[in-house]
Amino acid sequence: QVQLVESGGGLVQAGGSLRLSCAASERTFNKYAIGWFRQAPGKERESVSFIDLVGRSSSYVDPVKGRFTISRDNAKNTVYLQMNSLKPEDTAVYYCAARLGYGLGAPDEYRYWGQGTQVTVSS
Repeated sequence: QVQLVESGGGLVQAGGSLRLSCAASERTFNKYAIGWFRQAPGKERESVSFIDLVGRSSSYVDPVKGRFTISRDNAKNTVYLQMNSLKPEDTAVYYCAARLGYGLGAPDEYRYWGQGTQVTVSS
């Protein structure tokens, strides 16, 4: 079972940037699609971005399109989420999660979760 650890969160002013990392313990990391999710206080968890096994396919939810970029380095067992032009509404705990298999799948197919990293964007 893959174990995931997020890092890179912090406090940033609106318009700033952060890069989140999701590091995996599993040698077979390249068998997992990875997704980023976020949960703001008082709100339900929502999808942010997904990337397939080899980084050939990715997707983004509309609120982050053009501002966030997902990528992966399978040699380092790590997925990244580059977040630019951050807005106060991006404030949330960000989680990465893994799904075994090809393609991006549906959000509820992501079964293995990290502990989350806090992102706070001040106005």
